[in-house]
Amino acid sequence: MVPVFDPLRLSAVSLDVLSAGRATPGAIAVRQKTRLASVLGAALDGSVFYRKHLQGATRATPLAALPVVSRSELMERFEDWVTDPRLKLADLQAFTADPARIGEPWLGRYVVWESSGTSGLPGVFVQDAQCMAVYDALEALRRSRPMSLLRWMDPLYLSERIAFVGATGGHFASHVSIERLRQLNPWMAQGIRSFSILQPTPDLVAGLNAFSPSVIATYPSVAALLAEEAARGELRIAPREVWTGGETLDDVVRRRVEQALACAVRNSYGASEFLTMGWECGHGRMHVNADWVILEPVDEHLRPVPPGEASCSTLLTHLANTVQPLIRYDLGDQLTIRPQRCACGSPLPVIEVQGRRDDPLVMAGLNGQAVTLLPLALTTVLEDGAGVFDFQLRQQDQRTLVLRLALTGDAAASAMARCRAALHAFAATQGLKPIRLIEELGQPVPRGRSGKACRVIARAS
Repeated sequence: MVPVFDPLRLSAVSLDVLSAGRATPGAIAVRQKTRLASVLGAALDGSVFYRKHLQGATRATPLAALPVVSRSELMERFEDWVTDPRLKLADLQAFTADPARIGEPWLGRYVVWESSGTSGLPGVFVQDAQCMAVYDALEALRRSRPMSLLRWMDPLYLSERIAFVGATGGHFASHVSIERLRQLNPWMAQGIRSFSILQPTPDLVAGLNAFSPSVIATYPSVAALLAEEAARGELRIAPREVWTGGETLDDVVRRRVEQALACAVRNSYGASEFLTMGWECGHGRMHVNADWVILEPVDEHLRPVPPGEASCSTLLTHLANTVQPLIRYDLGDQLTIRPQRCACGSPLPVIEVQGRRDDPLVMAGLNGQAVTLLPLALTTVLEDGAGVFDFQLRQQDQRTLVLRLALTGDAAASAMARCRAALHAFAATQGLKPIRLIEELGQPVPRGRSGKACRVIARAS
């Protein structure tokens, strides 16, 4: 099995990424214009959906003049959306349903991953070698600026011992990317390992102690848990860096992780739609990779909001993916673009992202100790184990959870039964006392201004 990788493309993109980092905002804008024209051309030539959706547009049409598109529109017309007619949604869904095939190239030329159902609808995303070269270069050369020379010599981090701690049971972007790295250099595979957040915390800690990673890639809530285990003396590792993403990283958690693990914390911003949208510079500012992705903050009526003002949602235009074009795609994230340039000197815009803020739940354990359930573990259990994506799980007390589903009738009863079984099984593996589950059916899941729900809520302290 040959992974999707083109070293010549990676070299060319890497040189451009290095050059853009020393360019001017005007030079970044030129790159955007050129790449947008290429993506528009590919969409108009190869996508049945976009030929109709962008009717009257040309390669030179300004981005702001183009219509907005949603995930539901694209997924409903998946085979009209993609520019390769060999990509069939049913085949790809069967592929992503098989965990044994995580990281396997599709048709020998595509990297495929699925999104979680944070917005209520899972997605399937396909990347070719050009797109992966962009992700690889951005990840290697911008995630950790103080080590950019080392990253140029070792762009795939093969000299590191990397531990990914996250959801490992599905074809999710982070896990697929880790498995792809292992395939790219099998003789270095022992230095890259994934650890499931679904396992009991003592097992996770023991596995990390045995592996002794130099880099941990995970979510802020997991990093906070690991920091607590290190402070208790249970986690005995000395990583050089902790990479976080996928959730909001606040200053309190950052300081706690840096102190407990005695390492640098590097935060990033990404999504299934574009894996490496933003990176954090040495000044602690998040920069958007505007040479390869365009982010437009908009209000609730999809009108642009000015710099310095928080958005209701964000429109994403992908400047590297011509197989599955994303043009003014409603991402749903709330962000603010800062009008001032960063003191680090980068020409790339500074953004502040209002990310996922689900809560860890502290529950009663069998041995009398408190047990922390990670929010992404709980959402993975309900998504993968019960096939439910639109829900809210609230903690009432240390042994009681309230699960709300908007479904009604037989579908609601069936879904709730699956959720109940999945949650009880998960609680047992985590060493919890028997939990009580209160059911709320046929009630809408509360959503914020962005349209996304806070899906896991701890009890008020």
